[in-house]
Amino acid sequence: MFSTKAGATKLLIGVVVGLIIFKVVVSWLTGSISILAQAADSLLDLFAGIITFSAIRIAAKPPDAEHPYGHGKVEDIAGVVQGILIFIAGGLIIYSAIGRIINGSSIELAEAGIAVMAVSIVVSIFLSRHLLSVSRTTGSVALEANARNIATDVYSASAVLVGLAIVRFTGLNIIDSVIAIGVAIYILKVAIDTIRKPISGLLDETLPLSQQAVIEACLGKHNREVSGFHALRTRRAGSQSYIDLHLVMARDISLEQAHQICDRIEVEIQSTLHEASVTIHVEPCDGECEQCSAICSRRRTN
Repeated sequence: MFSTKAGATKLLIGVVVGLIIFKVVVSWLTGSISILAQAADSLLDLFAGIITFSAIRIAAKPPDAEHPYGHGKVEDIAGVVQGILIFIAGGLIIYSAIGRIINGSSIELAEAGIAVMAVSIVVSIFLSRHLLSVSRTTGSVALEANARNIATDVYSASAVLVGLAIVRFTGLNIIDSVIAIGVAIYILKVAIDTIRKPISGLLDETLPLSQQAVIEACLGKHNREVSGFHALRTRRAGSQSYIDLHLVMARDISLEQAHQICDRIEVEIQSTLHEASVTIHVEPCDGECEQCSAICSRRRTN
């Protein structure tokens, strides 16, 4: 149920809503700015989850007359929006924490804060791992951004927990605000990392070298049928990959044979790179047999 894009997003939204309520109540009871910072971060997780859910539904729509390449880039846009929200959260936390340091503050019931942070850490670990697993299976950039976002909660909640423990045993209330600032700085870094990948998709950056190596390996299996290839271009839109290349074949090969070879190559690439769209342009060879390993009628007669 939760192994699909939509299912994982519904799980994300449900869990985050519970954490927000939990953290807001405990923050109000304790007066802790670091717990409130965590609640604000979780609220942005909720917004990000809602954005992701909407983006995934739109991205899943098939190509149409106005969008012949599909709607995959919606996921990249959602990833950028999430990164911006995370960045805003980090800035607001720093602003609030500095105000607390200037004006002074006190922490009550630190034990309750420690308990809520411990629960948040455990829940966030399991949720981020699940989201990352689903994102890798489905190739969803938006879900990956959410997984990274939730993973930050593990580190930030751990820092808050340590800070509250120090406050509990030393009475140094300023530690709470200092920890909040440290958490916010880390959140800003995660925001930049979150934005980087979807931006590359929006700018049609090439696929990773590991995926391009897979494409070249598939082409290499057919070196007895084709003379070579060039003009390989790749790009990504959300979870969809687009690949086009020029395939060089013997001059005397029939149209039917060329079509069959192209079909086999496309199927092999798509079986390894899921949700890949492959376009192949066939060209005749230049007749330089010394540079070719393909078997054709001309080589057999020489």
